[in-house]
Amino acid sequence: MWQACAPTLDQPGEERTKAASNTSNTPESDMAGHSAFKNIMHKKGRKDAARAKMFTKLAREITVAAKSGSPDPAMNPRLRLAIQSARAENMPKDIIDRAIKKAMGGDTEAYENVRYEGYAPGGVAVIAEALTDNRNRTGGVVRSVFTKYGGNLGATGSVSHMFSHAGEITYKPEAGSPDAILEAAIEAGAEDVVSDENGHLITCPFDTLGTVAGALEAALGEAESVKSVWKPNLTTAVEEDAAQSIMKMIAALEDDDDVQNVYANFEISEEVLKKLTAA
Repeated sequence: MWQACAPTLDQPGEERTKAASNTSNTPESDMAGHSAFKNIMHKKGRKDAARAKMFTKLAREITVAAKSGSPDPAMNPRLRLAIQSARAENMPKDIIDRAIKKAMGGDTEAYENVRYEGYAPGGVAVIAEALTDNRNRTGGVVRSVFTKYGGNLGATGSVSHMFSHAGEITYKPEAGSPDAILEAAIEAGAEDVVSDENGHLITCPFDTLGTVAGALEAALGEAESVKSVWKPNLTTAVEEDAAQSIMKMIAALEDDDDVQNVYANFEISEEVLKKLTAA
């Protein structure tokens, strides 16, 4: 779930591309039948594994949210937002229900939210949000990843001032016309709407995300995604070598079960992005 630079909808004609969540690979060239089949199955396996990991992290957030307040989402804003995020990722209802029941059972681990901040190669600012039952374990893993890929882990607050904490809600193009989405967003209390051929991106203050998402769901139906993000106020352009190290660092951070989200403020050219995602 790395959401570097806060996932955005690409604008037509952009010469540079901000790093976005779950960067997908470009189509590969044709190959022998058996090799193509093995490659497809390998990619499907990776996709299924990534989906399972994502569900695990979403379920953990639901459990912690339910344990921290009421198990009724109508009375618990954090739980309501966690469920909205899970539903936007097509998490089955039975998994959501099990996560809530686990909290009600009273035998769950004591998780805490921890935010790690530091720098990646090229002076790129990185924020990693974790939900952990062992701060020492998670901190050790995060520090080792920063070190391995040429970064430097700093203190909490060392780079977050370079970002804005906000809420982002996305809808597919068929959810409505730009005017209809804009009207619904204004009524819901959102701050901004960007619509293009890829869909609609609605932003709002972080502390109103649950309310805005609920109002939009009532007006437009379920969103494609609902999430809190750290949006960079400034981006840092990086060349191929640094970009490769940064992407490996983010992937390694994301691979840890305790890390929920990763954000960074780097910017790379379309040409470099194609090189790095072609493999």
